[in-house]
Amino acid sequence: MHLFVIDHPYHYEAENLCRVFFPFDKVITLHSEAEAEEPQNRTVYTALRNTGAPYYVRIEDETGVTERTGGPETEEEYGMMALLFDALQAHTGKTPRWGMLTGIHPIKLLRQLTEKFGEVEAGRLFREKYFVSEEKAAIAERTLRTQTPVTMDVHENDYSLYISVPFCPTRCAYCSFVSQSVEKTKKQIPVYHKLLMEEITATAAIAKDLGLTLRSVYVGGGTPTTFDAPQLSEMIRTVRASFDMTQCEEFTVEAGRPDTIDRAKLEALLSGGVTRISINPQTLQDNVLENIGRRHTAQQTVDAFRLAREVGFDNINMDLIVGLPGDTFESFCDTIEKVLELDPENVTVHSLALKRSSFITQSGEVNQAHADALLADHMMAYAERRLTESGFEPYYLYRQSRMAGNLENTGWAKPGFVCAYNIFTMDETETVLACGAGGVSKLKDPYSEELCRIFNFKYSYEYISRYEEILERKGGIAEKYEQFRKRIHQIHQSSGTDQ
Repeated sequence: MHLFVIDHPYHYEAENLCRVFFPFDKVITLHSEAEAEEPQNRTVYTALRNTGAPYYVRIEDETGVTERTGGPETEEEYGMMALLFDALQAHTGKTPRWGMLTGIHPIKLLRQLTEKFGEVEAGRLFREKYFVSEEKAAIAERTLRTQTPVTMDVHENDYSLYISVPFCPTRCAYCSFVSQSVEKTKKQIPVYHKLLMEEITATAAIAKDLGLTLRSVYVGGGTPTTFDAPQLSEMIRTVRASFDMTQCEEFTVEAGRPDTIDRAKLEALLSGGVTRISINPQTLQDNVLENIGRRHTAQQTVDAFRLAREVGFDNINMDLIVGLPGDTFESFCDTIEKVLELDPENVTVHSLALKRSSFITQSGEVNQAHADALLADHMMAYAERRLTESGFEPYYLYRQSRMAGNLENTGWAKPGFVCAYNIFTMDETETVLACGAGGVSKLKDPYSEELCRIFNFKYSYEYISRYEEILERKGGIAEKYEQFRKRIHQIHQSSGTDQ
């Protein structure tokens, strides 16, 4: 697809909106027709001040031509995107459940609308201005109600810690994360582990100097349990020795793949004070596991879960994915029922998102469940109904591009078992300091909606070879907090409220 962006800066938003309607098209964004080296089977033309109107959209492909023009009364970004959405909807006959929302954080938007206009008006705007369906607006409102007590309990110096372990036993066919298979990176793990402990210690010193309060710890990846039991124990000891843990009530480690779990590792996690783990089947169908490149069986997942219960874990999450290759509606429902029989405290239901770097995308294989929006929608609806019937409530939700059925990822929890870290990071409520390859520290101004990001290098080999640069970047944390605090001090001085 050629997407022409003429005289307006909203290319990123336009690209994402086009992908909602044409998820398998490669979008080539150009700023003039002269840049087009060869014709495409589909052209989307978006422009400001064209044909006498402020906003102009034209869509052209083998099915025909659709054109729309917009008046001067519309806001610029919203006006262009609303016009493009209207044209895409008319051209394709599709009505996306999430309307024109393409961002990752729909619940954050709903929260901001609610804080500004109140619950009733926010709900109306969510449905009418952004064209969100009744079903998706309802799940968004449920999610916001569940997470609000957590976000309301955030104080100005609160933060969370994220630790990345970017290794997995094998790389799943759908995976687009920076994680790498142990087969290829085994020699890197000892030195990576050593440097990670140093970064954890350095990050703790920065947080202490700033007077920040640690609320939650989340160790993800990758699969953190690719570390052996002694390495896991040392990581947890380093965290506890370096950080003030007196206000930290939640410590999550993604055990993830059952083929990395054994009693020694589980005991190391529990004895170290880890309060929550994930054991992620994605599916409990052996043929689907084989299709996605997992080298374990469904029974191994069940055995790992039961072992974790036996060791003493009373807060376990399980991840599932809608739209995996070879999964049918019947087999997906069977997976849901088997997970409910295990009785975890959290269940996270993802929609398969096929990014360019995944094996499935690169091989050219687009599976039926991902391509069939109706099938994916039925799977998600079944999960929502059964989890609700089983006493779970949605507590965080986010979206990605190229998701099966243009759906969402939703975390469900039993009462009293929400994962605060997941809420903090998706609502962008508080600062998250990140350690490890691929980690992104998100510095949240406690006095505004401003968010500043500091990136670690993505891959483990970069992390190792350029480690000193990571520590230099970490120096930006204190600098940014100084700006936050200076700004609020100036505001207090000007209003006469400074103490």
